[in-house]
Amino acid sequence: MPAPPAVNATAAALLGLLHSGPMTGGQLVAAAGERFGSFFTVTRSQVYRELPVMAEAGLLRLGKQGPRASQQYVITAAGKRAFKAWLQHGSGGDALRSPLVLRLLHAGQLTVKQRAELVSTSREVYTARLAEARAASRNEEDPYRKAVADFTVAHTRAMVKLLDTVPLD
Repeated sequence: MPAPPAVNATAAALLGLLHSGPMTGGQLVAAAGERFGSFFTVTRSQVYRELPVMAEAGLLRLGKQGPRASQQYVITAAGKRAFKAWLQHGSGGDALRSPLVLRLLHAGQLTVKQRAELVSTSREVYTARLAEARAASRNEEDPYRKAVADFTVAHTRAMVKLLDTVPLD
């Protein structure tokens, strides 16, 4: 059996979601936001760019035609092997990519009012996310999802703490 093609993180995210059954591009976008939107973003354009490439590579096959000409995709055996290979051969380290952290790094360029607005608005968002993350963590039974849910709580709590330390004057 030939080695499965290497996949990028976005393709791996989609393959992981498709393990639960066939989905359309729109369903994949929604599922990605729900399942791992707090730590890994997948945009609509990324999904629709990756799907045909993955189908051409034999990782997916076309499923049923849905409403309004939406197309379901089904993971193939090759797709499952490629996903498993991606899981096994991780690099171990990640880089944080946060537009908010980048903005805060340069917040000294803003006026006091602009900086206060950035921090206030961001704190509201992260406070709401923290409540959602805590609820998700409490309700998660799967040990792997629970570990990620706990990470999401800790990361979100750290973002709130960061916002609380930004000088506003």
